[in-house]
This record gives sequence, structure tokens and C-alpha cells, in this order.
Amino acid sequence: MNNADGSGGLVVLAVDDELPALEELEYLLGQDQRIGTILTASNANDALRMITTRERRRDGAAPLPIHPVSGVPLARSTDVDVVFADIRMPGLNGLEFADVLKKMAAPPAIVFVTAHDDKAVDAYEIGVVDYLLKPLRSARLRSAVDRVLSTRSAPASEGGQLDGGSGDDEVIPVELAGTTKLVPRSAVRYVEAQGDYARLHTNDNRSHLVRIPLSVLEERWRDAGFVRIHRSYLVALALVTELRANGSGYVVRLGNGPETAELPVSRRHTRELKDKLVRDPKHAWSQR
Repeated sequence: MNNADGSGGLVVLAVDDELPALEELEYLLGQDQRIGTILTASNANDALRMITTRERRRDGAAPLPIHPVSGVPLARSTDVDVVFADIRMPGLNGLEFADVLKKMAAPPAIVFVTAHDDKAVDAYEIGVVDYLLKPLRSARLRSAVDRVLSTRSAPASEGGQLDGGSGDDEVIPVELAGTTKLVPRSAVRYVEAQGDYARLHTNDNRSHLVRIPLSVLEERWRDAGFVRIHRSYLVALALVTELRANGSGYVVRLGNGPETAELPVSRRHTRELKDKLVRDPKHAWSQR
């Protein structure tokens, strides 16, 4: 374990069992002037011990609970602002480590730093702030710190920091040819299921494939005005301009003019969609 203290700024804990990767992460974090203290640990058990030693203890507080697997006392709160952790580590892996942290009364923000993209869905469901792929780039790391700071300035939502709640505009990181683009939820017109992936269709007539199942987005975006209309489609209700019969079923129209999109509505979702449209006072629509 290492403790490199700075003056002011975020208190960051970097966790990776591979020393070269840990040293690179520590170096890149040190280039960001918004970060004041960088702590390092080579595994999740050591990281938990470090967090516990930095717990904000109260006089007369009850003894700390013990984690059943690691045997490490669990802090209720800590002055660590954000944890950057690998996923595949000996002992507690990154997902298990994050799950322990989320049980704290005031957990730090969590960012995964990994060479594997197959755990992005699990990370999303836990509620991590960001998911970075190795090899790290300083610009991508800075954007993760941006997101950490934005979550600290906004009320935390139930289920984790990644979803800022219905009042905030969640951002989805999209990897494309080595470049990460941050797509705000407000820019998404509809989402199309593609196996275990989802394709985000945005207002600029572009699309982005993300490794997040449609069912996960349906659950997380329900309170933000997105509604399931078909097993393959999730749409922004406010953008629906028309619902009409089409042969044996219905279709919805999103928008007008050259950017219009028409999508099928399955029978099982038709009544729910009609009810939502009738109750929604925010936009005019017609049914034919």
C-alpha cells in the first residue's frame, strides 16, 4: 500500500494487482490537478483495510462490522472520494469489492479500470460512475474525474451513481475506434435491442452500440420518460408525435420531417402506450 498525500483536491484510491498498471494509473491520476491525495493498494482486501483506517469515526460508535469473506472491518463512511479499481484481482474481485463499498452509509464513487469489456453490464447494474478500458489514456481518465465531480454536486440516486436520477441527464460512454464519446440520455430518441447489446439512436441521426441489455435501460430510464413499445424497442415518450393502426398492429412516429422514425408497437404494449400518451400533458399527438 502507498499513500501519496497532496494538498486539497479529491482523495483517490487506486487498486490493481499488476504493479505496472497500478503505477501507470497512479502517474496519470497525479497529472490531474483536481486530485490531491492518491492512495494505492495491490488487492481489494488491502484497499478495504485502508478505507477502514480512514473511516470518519464518531465518539462512542459501535464496533465496525466484519466482512464475512475477507475478515476486514467495514467502514461506515470514509474520506476517500473515489476508488479506481481493476475487476480481475485475486481474493475479492472488483465487482465484489464494489458491492462491499456500496453497502457503506456514504460510499465513495467507483470507477472500474480493466482490460476486459465483458463486465460492463454488471458494472452498470452496480452503479459505477465510469468503466475505463486499458490501455488508459489521460483524456479518458480526465473525463472519468469529470463524472465523479458531477455526481458529487448532484443528489445521489437509488441504485448507484451512474444513473443521476430522473432530474439529471445520465451520460453513456460509447467506445468507437479508440475514442470515447459521452452520449447524454436526452440526445437518445429510441433504443433498439441487438442481442445482449443495445443500439442508441440519437437526435443527430447517428447510432451507437453499447453492451447494455435493453431490459436494463428500460428499468433505469423508466422515470426519465422512456417506455417499452416492443421487445426490440424503447422510445422517449415525449418524442412520440403519432400512434396509428398499421394492418394488424400499430406503429409510432417519432418527430417530423426528414428525421422521422416509425417503429412497430407490439400488441402487449399497445394499451400501456395509449394510456401513457393520454395521461401525458407535455405533447400533442394524434391517433388514427
